[in-house]
Amino acid sequence: MNKSVLILIFPLLFSCNNNEDQHTKNEEKVKETTQKNTPSPKVKGVSLVILGTIQDAGSPQIGCTKECCKSLFENPDHSRKVVSLGLIDTKNKKKYIFEATPDFIAQTKSLKNFCDFETKETPDGTFLTHAHIGHYTGLMYFGKEAMNAQDAAVYAMPKMKSFLEENGPWSQLVKNQNITINAIENSTPLQLTDKLEVTPTIVPHRDEFSETVGYTITGPNKSALFIPDIDKWEKWDINIIDAIRNVDYAFLDATFYDGEEINNRNIADIPHPFIIESMEKFKELPLEEKKKIYFIHFNHTNPVINIESKQAKEVIKNGFNIAQINSIFKL
Repeated sequence: MNKSVLILIFPLLFSCNNNEDQHTKNEEKVKETTQKNTPSPKVKGVSLVILGTIQDAGSPQIGCTKECCKSLFENPDHSRKVVSLGLIDTKNKKKYIFEATPDFIAQTKSLKNFCDFETKETPDGTFLTHAHIGHYTGLMYFGKEAMNAQDAAVYAMPKMKSFLEENGPWSQLVKNQNITINAIENSTPLQLTDKLEVTPTIVPHRDEFSETVGYTITGPNKSALFIPDIDKWEKWDINIIDAIRNVDYAFLDATFYDGEEINNRNIADIPHPFIIESMEKFKELPLEEKKKIYFIHFNHTNPVINIESKQAKEVIKNGFNIAQINSIFKL
């Protein structure tokens, strides 16, 4: 039986010198990109593009009266988009997006603008990780009230697929054929083009309405791991260090820097790996492995959003990276 479900997940208020020289250059490049806040050039070949870095509810967040939000209500920072990746294959003239966020309108346009080929406004496929508000609600813009899309391809795990099909208003998208949901399976690679392969992997998270997955995205030369949400690394049946070793880039959940920023919520209700926990876990990795890691999915309270903060500088000093919108990664 169909039923209307409004999902409101409460907002989360609250070595050698050459290597060192290279890391300094990386830090300067991140600062330069942030300060300019301008789109990257047209993408050539097969590449990932960061379309958003912020936790589900955005920044500023509704109801927030903290210092991290006050000025943003009057002077919005338009680079603060909810976490999403774009994937472009120039040869095959295809583009895909990971997550349908509340910023889906701007992100789909941005993805199109990165392409150096003629292409339609919407992605050739939208990959979902799970049923929390920042990761699928952008699908509403495919609906009758918006663009009234025709068979927009959506890729979802079995429980996620059933959730969309059986609960309004999402079921209306299916009924009206605004979207076509393609079922994907845990650990089963999906060949998108001759240059691109995507593999979902289940990760532990608060699965109230669907399972949660991360994705391994494999291009002709390099691969990337994308895990925007996970409870704790220790809960996963896969060793995260092994997973990092097996890819060239790792975009990993960094919702909170530490527990101090959450002073009005029970952290047990919103478990994520703190950045300080991840840095401790990864501290013995060689620098080349650390440089693969890009922290992403920042709660509005997370100080590393400000690349000039002492916490952001500490992350970079320790050999890791902080994901920045509009960055391009060749695959």
